[in-house]
Amino acid sequence: MAKKRRQIPIPILEPIEVGSESPRLEVRRTPKLYIGGAFPRSESGRTDQLALKHGDLANVARASRKDMREAVRVARAASDSWGSKGAMVRGQILYRVAELMEGRAAQFEADLIAHGRGRRAAAAEVSAAIDRVVWFAGWPDKIPAVLGGTNPVASSHFVFTIPEPTGVVAIIAPESSALLGLVTRLSAVLAGGNVAVLLASESAPLPAVTLAETLAVSDVPGGVVNILTGRRAELIPHLVRHADVDGYDLWGCPDALMIEAEQGAAEHVARVARRPHGSEDHEDAFDGERGERIDALSAFLEMKTVWHPIGS
Repeated sequence: MAKKRRQIPIPILEPIEVGSESPRLEVRRTPKLYIGGAFPRSESGRTDQLALKHGDLANVARASRKDMREAVRVARAASDSWGSKGAMVRGQILYRVAELMEGRAAQFEADLIAHGRGRRAAAAEVSAAIDRVVWFAGWPDKIPAVLGGTNPVASSHFVFTIPEPTGVVAIIAPESSALLGLVTRLSAVLAGGNVAVLLASESAPLPAVTLAETLAVSDVPGGVVNILTGRRAELIPHLVRHADVDGYDLWGCPDALMIEAEQGAAEHVARVARRPHGSEDHEDAFDGERGERIDALSAFLEMKTVWHPIGS
């Protein structure tokens, strides 16, 4: 005779109401580095505690020399592929970055406010930064016509000047213009077909962190942009002597390190762009005329001259 199976009573659970008695815990942001399309912590495990507005704190990854060397390595690996992409494709990719920045405008504003900017000033800087990326997105297919050309020579040759990317460019992002200055220097480098290793603002790194999160879901290939947060006095003296870096944008380099940075770049004959003597790196410095923006675009382009014989 078959045994009856014992039935275990199932308790009826009352639904739990979430009210003021059990507030939701905030998911804290954990800013990391951006290298090769991924978000690693610093290999040293170090962080810097950053004081924000209203007494909040942020733990920001402090990049080491090893992190910097890894960023240069992956940038070099991505250089040929990015530089050889069609100009129209590079422009479309940059425009896509601007689209995604538009979608994250509230986060960029919150970052700037956390670093002490007023709400109205933060909104204006975010709008200007998005417009600046769009402006540079229109340039890749126009660079040969504007900066290149045909040269008259006293011989039976056609002589053409063709702009080509420099390669791996290290950018010391402006310190006080944490978003507009950053995207101005970075967009000019990318539009010309270069790849970037970018050292973010030391005192206001959160906009660079949000930009990295934006780039990670954009069409920019991994390794084309690498963003490091950390201490400039620790990284710059070694970055400027890295023989696999082809150019340096020193606009945001502290005055105390400028001479050492230029000397380090000269040791391996790297191109250098820097802010004019006596100028500052605040956001007003990036509202210049069209010609000044083209100067930023041409700073890391090599002019290749091609001679072609005419006739037999």
